[in-house]
Amino acid sequence: MNLCRIRRAGIMTCVLALAACSNLSPQKMPAVSQDISTNGLQASWVVMGDQGQATARAITTGTVCPALVQDGVAQTMTVRAVAATVAQRKTASKSEASKPSAFPVLTCEATLAKSTSVASIAGHALPLPKATVQKIVVVGDSGCRLKASDNYFQPCNDGEKWAFRSMIDTAATFKPDLVLHVGDYQYRENPCPDGHPECAGSPWGYGWDTWQADFFSPAQALLNAAPWVMVRGNHESCTRAGQGWWRFLDPRPLQSGRDCNLDQNDMTGDYSAPYAVPLGTVGGQSAQFIVFDSSKVPNKVLSKQDPARQIYVDQMTMVNQLATQVDFNLFTNHHPILGVSVEKKVSGGLDVKPGNVALQDVMKEMNPARLFSPKIQVAISGHVHLFEALTFSNDYPTQFVSGNGGSSLDTPLKTPVDPSLTPYPAAQLAYFSNSNDVGFMTLEREQNYWNVRAWNKHGQLITECQMQEKSTQCHTVGS
Repeated sequence: MNLCRIRRAGIMTCVLALAACSNLSPQKMPAVSQDISTNGLQASWVVMGDQGQATARAITTGTVCPALVQDGVAQTMTVRAVAATVAQRKTASKSEASKPSAFPVLTCEATLAKSTSVASIAGHALPLPKATVQKIVVVGDSGCRLKASDNYFQPCNDGEKWAFRSMIDTAATFKPDLVLHVGDYQYRENPCPDGHPECAGSPWGYGWDTWQADFFSPAQALLNAAPWVMVRGNHESCTRAGQGWWRFLDPRPLQSGRDCNLDQNDMTGDYSAPYAVPLGTVGGQSAQFIVFDSSKVPNKVLSKQDPARQIYVDQMTMVNQLATQVDFNLFTNHHPILGVSVEKKVSGGLDVKPGNVALQDVMKEMNPARLFSPKIQVAISGHVHLFEALTFSNDYPTQFVSGNGGSSLDTPLKTPVDPSLTPYPAAQLAYFSNSNDVGFMTLEREQNYWNVRAWNKHGQLITECQMQEKSTQCHTVGS
């Protein structure tokens, strides 16, 4: 049984039984300022879901969920995930370099009404969604890499060598209406070894302490600035940080069996249906993000017998249907379909690889002319730890890659590139630029076009593009 009462401070709280809050009839009361240090609140933010449904989320070390106050009306948030330590499961690391995931926090949530003009959790104001979104910040691949299998241990304690926080602080000054993260939030998979003072003492594994260090603490300025659209990366697959992904970030309800807690449920936990987030109408043009979960996609063609292939066929069919809803579609997933990846060869030089061939193979059967539906004008991804802009002289969507959010950076290609370079055999490259400066992108809507700009962590311009219908013109700053 849940017992609810009104405290003198005016905030409704519930004494929880069975670790869940009941749905209560809202009562009028003022928002009261409370200090995070005394009420246990660790983070609060707004995540955007299917068809623009906004959900307020909170993480607390308290034993009850805080109140969400919307326009002076308070309601107790419901428990999304109880505090728990999840038994060790199979991970991407060896068993001796893995451990159980400890979540000594409650994750709480509540739906935000579309009519809400002011909202807060425990006295902390929430950024509210706008019906018409005109300025968007895009970040991706942001965590600090600690990976034993690569013998790579990024200096997480050095704010210059892992510059996610300073980049976020700069991006927040742009005062966006919306933030898009294109995936890979959490990289601290294995312990920092002895003899590495620049990452000494870092939390590791997939529990709350690592999520807090890698994402929630450094991202606070942007979490406070605007609602977020969360794209899932391969670092949020079930064998990595999937448990935290489902507890904290995914906009859909948390369901047992889709929570990445048990290996045998990974075919459910690793895949989720695409959805659309409307961006409103500017200059008579309606627009939306289509969010696609590619967290488990390999970079090899999937056989016809592989059940994952049919999952992606069905999901790309849904993407085509979603694209009919508006005039201008921005497809966003983690793995670039029309970008290139760059890796250093052991023998020296660079190995340049095309876009994700598994998704290309699925898409060419459905949309042979251009891979994407003709209603999709631009693709935005991460995964490659660079900023990239690619336009094409034939009818392929513009591709942007915003994978330079702070994690270990890739080596950029020197430009101009070989004219034969292409992420897909039939796509004829018209323009290519890339950068491994830590930074972010902005998308700004004007009456008849979109300005797309890439910035470094100090707010210095790297590349600028103008998108209009299916035509995109870009130039590298200084060229």
